Amino acid sequence: MKRLIILFILAAGLYSEAFPSLTIEECQEKARNNYPLIKKYDLIERAKNYNLSNARKAWLPQLQVNVKATYQSDVVKIPVQFTGLDIPALRKDQYMAVAEVNQLLWDGGIVRLQRRIVEKSSEVEKKQLEVELYTVEERVNNLFFGILMFDVQLELNRLLAEELERNRLKVAGYIENGIANASDLDAVKVEQINVKQACTQLVATRAAYVEMLAIMIGETLKEDVVLLKPSVAPPDIFTTSNRPELLLFDAQNSLFDAQKSRIKSDYMPKLSLFVQGGFGRPALNMLSNVFEPFYIGGIRLVWNFGSLYTQKNDLRKIEVNKNMVGARRELFLYNTQITASRENRDIKRIRDLMKDDEEVIALRENIRKAAEAKVNNGTMTVTDLLQEISREDMARQTKAAREIELLIAIHKLKYTIKN
Repeated sequence: MKRLIILFILAAGLYSEAFPSLTIEECQEKARNNYPLIKKYDLIERAKNYNLSNARKAWLPQLQVNVKATYQSDVVKIPVQFTGLDIPALRKDQYMAVAEVNQLLWDGGIVRLQRRIVEKSSEVEKKQLEVELYTVEERVNNLFFGILMFDVQLELNRLLAEELERNRLKVAGYIENGIANASDLDAVKVEQINVKQACTQLVATRAAYVEMLAIMIGETLKEDVVLLKPSVAPPDIFTTSNRPELLLFDAQNSLFDAQKSRIKSDYMPKLSLFVQGGFGRPALNMLSNVFEPFYIGGIRLVWNFGSLYTQKNDLRKIEVNKNMVGARRELFLYNTQITASRENRDIKRIRDLMKDDEEVIALRENIRKAAEAKVNNGTMTVTDLLQEISREDMARQTKAAREIELLIAIHKLKYTIKN
């Protein structure tokens, strides 16, 4: 029993290696991860972290150094003289070097709101990237279903080749019995050659599609890779859409809200501690003509009302931008609804047509069998029989093509609404 289990596992492994298979979801995920633009995610995140770090550093002590040398036309003078007291005149060339350390105590919420803006801006960039990456899914779908269509055509081509070979053997027997002649056999051989050429063309085109799919997913695919047909269950067009464009609109509105809060905080007062230390002539004693060190420490309140002049217009501009985003959102939903409705009708149309395909194939098969019987009885030519075989094959191809067409229509609808 153990040996049988081991042999079964080995056989299963060899089978999966010889016939690798892929689903459309796997191809979409691999293509997304392989797309060069995916690297931008890391760059956006790194830029966000740098900006957040810069915003947090506003709470660190800020050092400022000022050095100046001046010459002035006049200096402070004492208008009276005191007996026995010699007050030297101040020099007109003056020098000052000051270092100031400023520690922010309260900023009116500017740093917090700036960090919020950084995060929201990063979110907008990521959502924009999601919109660009979403188009990769459609390109994968086109290649995937193209390969499936070639697989169906190759299978029908094989069945037609088998049918023609069976009829070639029959015609060869008819010739021996004097029912048919050599030209009838040649006609069958011509059809076989046409089928062979069609097979060669299909194999070459399928290989090209497989190669393009391999490039998109970033993996090496063999020409005999098996693609699994997806489900034929259509999505519900009345559910909420998760299209990345809608998430982008939401992220943009969140950014505008953060910007509005940031504008309102601009006119808030700023409170900080400061310490100044310097060396100059004159220092704090304006009547001294010698270089002296000095220091000043204290608390500073700064309240700038200049932003109130433009605040209303700035807020109105942001509100206009939000209204523009709202208009783009409504237009997107409107177009999406129209597209989804049209694609849903296409699915229904294809399903209705498929209901008759099986009956048409059954009827064509009966006609072909009757034609074979007539050829056996000598009441129909081989050329007429080949036409009936071709018509039956065409009916099968139509049914097979509609099955793939249905899958394509379903996945177009899934792409449109992404629910």
